[in-house]
Amino acid sequence: MNIQQLEYILAVDKYRHFAKAAEHCRVTQPTLSMMIQKLEDELGVKLFDRTLQPVAPTPAGRKVID
Repeated sequence: MNIQQLEYILAVDKYRHFAKAAEHCRVTQPTLSMMIQKLEDELGVKLFDRTLQPVAPTPAGRKVID
């Protein structure tokens, strides 16, 4: 886990949308998604429920964000 990944998950939590979060972080949406996916793989949990619109943190994601 690094500071950049934390910035990305906080932005997704704030904007509830991957593309808007990426724009805020000044990266492409695929880059932001890949970095969050790497963090999820490292932690062994999903941080966001991508089936919901808007995107919402999972219970594990909420703990990491808090």
